Amino acid sequence: MRLIPTLAALCTAAGMAAADPDFWQYEWPRTDFETTTVESWIEIISGGPPKDGIPAIDDPAFEPAATKEGLDPREPVITLEIAGETPRAYPIRYLTWHEIVNDTVGGIPVAVTFCPLCNSGITFDRRTEAGVLSFGVSGKLRNSDMIMYDRQTESWWQQAIGEAIVGALTGTDLATLPSWMESWEVFLARNPDGLVMQEPDFPRRYGSNPYVQYDTSHRPFLYNGENPPHDIPPLVRVVRVGDAAWPLTRLAEAGVLTEAGITFTWTAGQASALDTGRIGQGRDVGNVRVRDADGRDLPHDVMFAFAFHAFWPSGQWMLGDG
Repeated sequence: MRLIPTLAALCTAAGMAAADPDFWQYEWPRTDFETTTVESWIEIISGGPPKDGIPAIDDPAFEPAATKEGLDPREPVITLEIAGETPRAYPIRYLTWHEIVNDTVGGIPVAVTFCPLCNSGITFDRRTEAGVLSFGVSGKLRNSDMIMYDRQTESWWQQAIGEAIVGALTGTDLATLPSWMESWEVFLARNPDGLVMQEPDFPRRYGSNPYVQYDTSHRPFLYNGENPPHDIPPLVRVVRVGDAAWPLTRLAEAGVLTEAGITFTWTAGQASALDTGRIGQGRDVGNVRVRDADGRDLPHDVMFAFAFHAFWPSGQWMLGDG
């Protein structure tokens, strides 16, 4: 894997910060470190940037998809379609550099999230029993996955599972909303009257990939856990639905696969965001839709195999081998 030098320097400089709440307390004076489900603080490390060093986006601006310029046809977006609302596309070119977008769609407060190191793109409902939360990027990682924090209590949340793992809200789960990654041209063809997030007003190299050749490397970055079982390479993509995972290669070979009451549809034409230096020029990993027996979109995640194994160690691998 080759990282852009500035990113590599940040990660190397801070990656080994002490795994100790006493060390973190100065930066997190409001966080209740006594309340946690984390068994060992060694599991949590710094990813490099400090708290809010990767700035989440609040109240993003949108523009008509039909007039949007500058996006490559195959580059990925996260699509959110809520009944009765204009479909919205959140380009990965922005989420790569911000990781969280706090938005409100159809009166529903949502957090659209993307962890590049796990390829995990999930949309959460920000409403909880503790009230509506807004999220920022903590700068910490666990199993190479982003740890978010809520600005109301400064509890820490594991992005891959949508659960608070440190702080006053420990054990609270976020509801996951159906959203999916697809190419910009696929979104635009289906939603010519849709909306697309505008470029944020930050000095970032939008459209570039700071994790060049990451998803063809042999080992995940800042990850010391077990490799997946069944000789599955750690950085291959799987489609997770609940606690089960289907290899993306299996879905691509099938095109359409119905199993366990779920129908997967794979079509070519989406670039990997973690391959070449320009996101839209990455190799083709395809588009996946995941629906139930009634044709409704299901919450799911297209993540790396190592992350699925790390957070669902007893999860079911849907390999289709009998």
